[in-house]
Amino acid sequence: MHAGKLVFSQVMEFLPWRRFDTCVRRYKGDRKIKTFPCAEQLRVMAFAQLTYRESLRDIETCLRAVGNKLYHMGIRSAVSRNNLSHANKTRDWRIYAEFAHILIREAKSLYAGDELPVDLDATVYALDASTIDLCLSMFPWAKFRRAKGAVKLHTLLNLQGNIPEFILISDGKLHDVNVLDYLVPVPGAYYVMDRGYLDFARLYELHQAKAYFVTRAKRNFKFQRRYSHEVDKTTGVQCDQTVLLETFYSFQGYPEPLRRIRYYDEGLDKRLVFLTNDFALPAATITELYKSRWQIEMFFKWIKQHLRIKTFFGTSQNAVKAQIWIAVSVYLLVAILKKRLGIDLPLYTILQILSVSIFEKTPLVQLFSHTDYKNLQPPCPNQLLLFE
Repeated sequence: MHAGKLVFSQVMEFLPWRRFDTCVRRYKGDRKIKTFPCAEQLRVMAFAQLTYRESLRDIETCLRAVGNKLYHMGIRSAVSRNNLSHANKTRDWRIYAEFAHILIREAKSLYAGDELPVDLDATVYALDASTIDLCLSMFPWAKFRRAKGAVKLHTLLNLQGNIPEFILISDGKLHDVNVLDYLVPVPGAYYVMDRGYLDFARLYELHQAKAYFVTRAKRNFKFQRRYSHEVDKTTGVQCDQTVLLETFYSFQGYPEPLRRIRYYDEGLDKRLVFLTNDFALPAATITELYKSRWQIEMFFKWIKQHLRIKTFFGTSQNAVKAQIWIAVSVYLLVAILKKRLGIDLPLYTILQILSVSIFEKTPLVQLFSHTDYKNLQPPCPNQLLLFE
């Protein structure tokens, strides 16, 4: 049996702890703290994410059951519901947000060589938001409707590796289109959005920043056709037009021509109309770009199913944001682990293996290998036969 480090400790070694200490000092997270510092809070919350813990009591019970292993996990303090709840409530959530952005930059560099779902030599982002329902009586700050609370997870996903490069956590009342005000456009990049982000003044700002966008038009979209381009209708593209906005305020917001593409999806038996400011790409490539937006829907589905961001360990705004950012950090940690060890398994499988082997002392390379490491002992000539 391997007498080395626990699997949990080996996984935690992939985190840049010196950079984390810098984040803690910047926001004075460990000021006047004698026990249970921010580093231990991060370890405990990461343990809860990796092993699917449901509550503070669940975390406390599981860690107390393995009390002789806590020191080797990097947890020196006694873990109780009170100190974990107090830490989640009082430790500034920006510590974990800034640390997550450090992991984002590291993961982005590791996945820079991955192929895009579209044959395109450019950065492609998918922008969308996901709503997490909350009880308004327990989370009074998360106002959404009269008798319902919620938080929104606005995410800009880099489709090269499915790495979230921008995340904004807001209450449910913030409309999706307002998130465009927080983005810093990357020149030459493509931003793929649904029609909930159709605001021509904001889209024109993307255009002026030399970035490209692909979105869907609404049913009441009014335009003047300037030119019709030839299309290959065998690809599903029905028309490719250069248009100008007809409505006064829309034209004031976006005074330049747009490209309008109508596409028939046989699988959905539905006609879709796309708008973009890119006049160079083939129309079929624009439709493929919009189809790739589905990856952000899969990202939201994945983190909601496999990480703890639907049930929270605290009710304060700080506790909710800290837990979401730590969950994002765990997602990035698994993605970094996959690349650095060259694991040819999906993230879901890696997470499942970690969840059941977190207290073992197996090397990570061996843990994710399909090879059987049992030692085959040669037969001993002096061994007596029990049955002949």
